[in-house]
Amino acid sequence: MRFGALIFMLLTGFFVESQELRIAFGSCGHQDKPLSILKDIAKTKPDYFIYLGDNIYGDTRDMKVLESKYKKLGKNKNFKALKKKTTILATWDDHDYGENDAGKYYPKKQESKALFLDFFEEPKKSERRNHEGIYTSYMIEHEKMIVQIILLDCRTFRSDLKHYDSTYSFDTIFRHQLDYTPIFEEDSTLLGNEQWYWLTSELRKKADVRIIGSSTQFGISFNGYEAWANFPYERERMLEVIAKTKANGVIFISGDVHYGELSKLFNPQTYPIYDLTSSGLTQSWDFATPNSNRIGGPVMENHYGVVSILPKEQKVRLQLINDKKVTKIDVKIDLKSLKF
Repeated sequence: MRFGALIFMLLTGFFVESQELRIAFGSCGHQDKPLSILKDIAKTKPDYFIYLGDNIYGDTRDMKVLESKYKKLGKNKNFKALKKKTTILATWDDHDYGENDAGKYYPKKQESKALFLDFFEEPKKSERRNHEGIYTSYMIEHEKMIVQIILLDCRTFRSDLKHYDSTYSFDTIFRHQLDYTPIFEEDSTLLGNEQWYWLTSELRKKADVRIIGSSTQFGISFNGYEAWANFPYERERMLEVIAKTKANGVIFISGDVHYGELSKLFNPQTYPIYDLTSSGLTQSWDFATPNSNRIGGPVMENHYGVVSILPKEQKVRLQLINDKKVTKIDVKIDLKSLKF
């Protein structure tokens, strides 16, 4: 290597060992709003942006209505700016699936799937178009590290939720009305057998960091709303699968709730499981529900999340950044702490 070229690489930071892989993500963006935060994200030029669901607010069984809402998002100048600057990946939640809190009995899920995959430009020969549901994964090689992105489908196969019954009692004092209660029937499911089989095979693949995108929160304590906590056997199964496959480096990202937070789930089967929730791009609530696993937040203003892989430090950085460009959560995690 010539001396001049070496100096250029030093001055420009071209030595790739110092470069990070930045994966931005968000959820709950209404197509009727300006979505100006997408322009802010585009300016940071993340390597990827993951839509985690409620990418539009469809809420219909009329596929022409759903299609028109996708078209409105597609014409949004800030969405176009984001699309120009990064690679967009996506899964869905209930409002773009088609109906609030819907699961496997939503009657238009096949038609809705086709619209979703077409909008996000899924290749015609993609395996995602051949199997039921929209779950998928990506393997990214970066600085001698392998980063696996797994996007779950928490709608297509999910059993009906169980509405709150006053006969159930909980240790936590809730200051809000409970919508749902945990389901303890062993045949209840969130992912469905086919997706569980696929996920197990994915977690057996070699990877240094695994980002699992779940449209609903994984790591929180029960709060009476939609979450993995409503399916305790399913959440336990996830931890068992991670343990059985010895899948190192698992971090969850999630959305849905119209506020942001970082949760840390301790359990005897695995290392601590982090869940970074980013919600929403345009939507917000005026309160956050109780969460005994919360270690960061809540972030009540509009915001987006970032997961940065730092090869030189052997760390993962988790951030939530609001619409005023203020970083509200910023945590670095040693990769060695995410190993068996």
